[in-house]
Amino acid sequence: MTKPEISGIAPFFIVKNVPAALSFYRDRLGFDITFQGPADHIFFGIVQRGAAMIMFKDVGVDPLPNPKREPGARWDAYLNVPDPDALAAEFSSRNVELSEPLKDTNDGLRGFELKDADGYVLFFGRPRS
Repeated sequence: MTKPEISGIAPFFIVKNVPAALSFYRDRLGFDITFQGPADHIFFGIVQRGAAMIMFKDVGVDPLPNPKREPGARWDAYLNVPDPDALAAEFSSRNVELSEPLKDTNDGLRGFELKDADGYVLFFGRPRS
């Protein structure tokens, strides 16, 4: 039996301010805003870049990124990037601060980390070849 395809997954982040989160991902990280609403009070939004999609919602509570819950849980999302070196250079050209520099990690990956405006930690990378 052939398995039906799953074409992606999207983390769902609770944020303080959806328009601010959308702006950070659009302006600093080059994502496209694919949804925001409702028009009179934006409390939900989606960004996308390639196959990577992230959803944001303001539910009236403070964000709680994984590293704040459990010190050993460093990442809130892993974004698979074929060329992390090129993406790090792009982000550098936009003055995006990396919380961990581009490097080969101890667990067999090459990539870098950054924190978004709400403290969520994203790892952009790939397995080392």
